[in-house]
Amino acid sequence: MATHTHQSPELLAYAREISLRDDPVLADLRELNAQLPGGPSLQVMAEEGQLLSLLVRLTDAARVLEIGTFTGYSTLCMARALSPGGQVVTCELNPKWIEIAASYWDRAGVSDRIDARVGDAHDTLAGLHEEHGEGGFDLAFVDADKAHYPEYYETCLHLVRPGGLIVLDNTLFFGRVADPAATDPDTCAVRDLNKLLRDDERVELSLLVMADGITLVRKKSA
Repeated sequence: MATHTHQSPELLAYAREISLRDDPVLADLRELNAQLPGGPSLQVMAEEGQLLSLLVRLTDAARVLEIGTFTGYSTLCMARALSPGGQVVTCELNPKWIEIAASYWDRAGVSDRIDARVGDAHDTLAGLHEEHGEGGFDLAFVDADKAHYPEYYETCLHLVRPGGLIVLDNTLFFGRVADPAATDPDTCAVRDLNKLLRDDERVELSLLVMADGITLVRKKSA
């Protein structure tokens, strides 16, 4: 017997209609992303952006780390939700995406809350550890190259404070994680991460079966 509601296109459209609080800046950025090569798959869905905003507010986060910026949609959503004086530090390899994102951050009035770091994420994260030390962030959002997800997770576990939250996107990875025939590096890395999370006694977790899979990870207090 089924234990959940079938998510038909009509039901998903209804859920968006009665739950999504949209605005012109976010709508315009989604429209732009839809026209970019690979944009629809790189863009977080609108409901996920709204969820990220809510999570920042729920955790009363003042310092947020984001790995993978793209055109800054999720960055914008989280920056809007920050507590007074808060900041999102976002890491992106491609400067082109930051140039696009900056104009939308300006329109939304959140540029002063965002510190964009361009370059290889491993180098950036090492520098952030030196700057902010162990537990210097309240929340981390990971949506970058999947092959390095296990490494990003371990790094975030050090950078996020006890009781803080790590949000990992694409943990169902287009359904490929459940396909034994899928053995590409990205799928294998996400699959390995999911197993690590399941068995990691340092954290509490919940995998949300929405979008492409969103795993919420709370770092246990000492």
